[in-house]
Amino acid sequence: MNTEVYFVRHAHSVFSKENEETRELSEKGWKDAQKITDIMIKENIDHVISSTYVRARQTVEGLAEHFNQEIKLDSRFRERDLAARDHHFEKPLDAIKFVFENPNYKYPGGESNQEVQNRGISGLREVEENYRGKKIAIGIHGNIMTCILSYFDERFDYDFWSQTTKPDIYKLMIDSDFNLVRFERLWDFESVMVK
Repeated sequence: MNTEVYFVRHAHSVFSKENEETRELSEKGWKDAQKITDIMIKENIDHVISSTYVRARQTVEGLAEHFNQEIKLDSRFRERDLAARDHHFEKPLDAIKFVFENPNYKYPGGESNQEVQNRGISGLREVEENYRGKKIAIGIHGNIMTCILSYFDERFDYDFWSQTTKPDIYKLMIDSDFNLVRFERLWDFESVMVK
């Protein structure tokens, strides 16, 4: 029996290392979150789960409200800690690319891609086991989402991560042996921008 998981990457929020857990969606982020809700309503979602970070929860809360559900928070889907909050990167994108190319490397106070993948897969396995055959939306972040997807296929790498948008939606079909049997993007950035 297949389980359908929808990774909903959070909408735009104003970046701040100091408020990583609590920063909220921007005005644009709230508008895009409504578009996410409009798209996802058609998928008849059975359960809504989210990272504990506010911006991820806010992105899926309209969907949860539509289906009269509580959002189940799971810290395993929180964004990765690339390094300690006081660590400064001259070129952050180069730093992210490096950890994707070296999955066991971690910066001081940070997590390796392998560690991020392990906790994300732990959460996803539990979702698949608990909600087998259902449709589950997960409010998530780009980096951990890509690390989870790379468990199934190494083509989910830095280049994939760098072309995702905020927000974004990816639909996964996972079989009962925990294989990814189907993958598609539901967020059509160009057509959404035209509307």
